[in-house]
Amino acid sequence: MVDKLHLQQLKKDIEALKGEKVLIRANKGRKKMIEVEGILESTYSNIFVVKFPVDRECKQYRCVTYTYSDLITNTVEIILCRTNTKVGVM
Repeated sequence: MVDKLHLQQLKKDIEALKGEKVLIRANKGRKKMIEVEGILESTYSNIFVVKFPVDRECKQYRCVTYTYSDLITNTVEIILCRTNTKVGVM
């Protein structure tokens, strides 16, 4: 069981990464995983937004939202590209 203190610390950790390049590993169900690099665009009370380039020329972007509970349940993993460290691990 995750307590409120851990959730608040997780939110602070994600807030500190705004504007950083991150690698997202997301479970899309039925043994399907996606792995993409993007920029942590913004954070809110229940969600955070990651911006991904759609094409190789980076002319178009797609914004995807994830919840903090996705991190807690390991549905989504965030890895900081600069240091290659996983964020939100207990």
